[in-house]
Order: sequence, then C-alpha cells, then structure tokens
Amino acid sequence: MILVEETTPADAALPVAGLRAHLRLGSGFELPETSEEDRALAGFLRAAMRAVEGRTGKVLLRRDYRMVLEDWRDASGQALPLAPVSAVTGLSIETADGQARDLPVQGWRLVEDMMRPLIRPRGAALPAVPRGGRVVIRFSAGFADLWDGVPADLAQAVMMLAARYYEDRSDESARQALPLGVAALIERWRAVRVLAGRGAR
Repeated sequence: MILVEETTPADAALPVAGLRAHLRLGSGFELPETSEEDRALAGFLRAAMRAVEGRTGKVLLRRDYRMVLEDWRDASGQALPLAPVSAVTGLSIETADGQARDLPVQGWRLVEDMMRPLIRPRGAALPAVPRGGRVVIRFSAGFADLWDGVPADLAQAVMMLAARYYEDRSDESARQALPLGVAALIERWRAVRVLAGRGAR
C-alpha cells in the first residue's frame, strides 16, 4: 500500500497562540511574538500532530489523501487506514499500461466509522483488479478544518507533546519517547491501528 498526503494544514489552522500561552504558563516567561518564533512553534505543533496521528490513525485537521493498492484486501469491503473519513472523492482501477477507469458511485459506498471506515460494494463484491493493475483511492480525512473541532483529549496531547519538543529541542532523542501523560490521553483512540491494516471482516 502507498499512502500519500496531498494537502497540508496551513499554519493559520494550528494553535500557535495556544502553544505560546501553554509554554508561558509552564515557564513564567512570555515568548516573543515574532514571525520566526511563530514558524518555530508551528513546526513543533506539526511534529506533535504527526506523532499523535501516527500512534492513533486519527487525522486531526482535515486533508486529502491518495491511497494505492495492488489489489483489494477484501473484495467485500476495503478498509481505509485513517479516520474519520468524511468523503471518498475518487475511486479508480488502473491497468498495467496506466489506463484508468473510474468506478461510478452507484457501485460502491463509504461506510463512515470512527475506528474503521470502509468502502463497501453495493453489489456482491468490488470490481476485479486486472493483473499488473492497481486501485487508486482518493479520500478526505480529519475531524475538522479548524483546531476548535479537534477532540479535547487529542488536542491536549498535541499541546503537551509540542511543549515537550520545544523544551527539549536541543535533544534529538527526546522525540523518540512518548510522555506518559500524552500516551494516556491518546490511548482510547489507538484501536484503529490494529484494525485498519486487516481485511474488512
């Protein structure tokens, strides 16, 4: 499977001011409000988001993805590796010589699920993939376009982890371990990583 992120959240969608306030409360010192400092804080937030998303399989801020498979993992229902999925924007089968055939929406449907979203056929099975061909799925995933729509425990986990990255920015090894408080906040969201890579059953 190949999974490509095709869009990325803008810095304006990230809670930079919130992280600055969080750091001030923890240290008692006000951080300078400069464009350079804002970019640095946004970088720590993005790194923390990636870590939380990687551990949970949940996309915090909505963006678009392209997923490529050599074949369906299960022709009765293809699981998607991320959640929540709000829309499947494209579904096609490509032949070995690169010719693509779009699958009409009348033949399949998205089963929205917080743990394991699926593409289900409206008939008995999803169409067969020719030898040497592949399936290309385009979809949008994420809780919200703005940070206020992110679940509170995941948002807090990102804030805590970004603060940790900021405070230990000179120590590369600090990014390897997940603090216990962060791990506790994301624990209930982690089941999707077990399910998403399996078949639909």
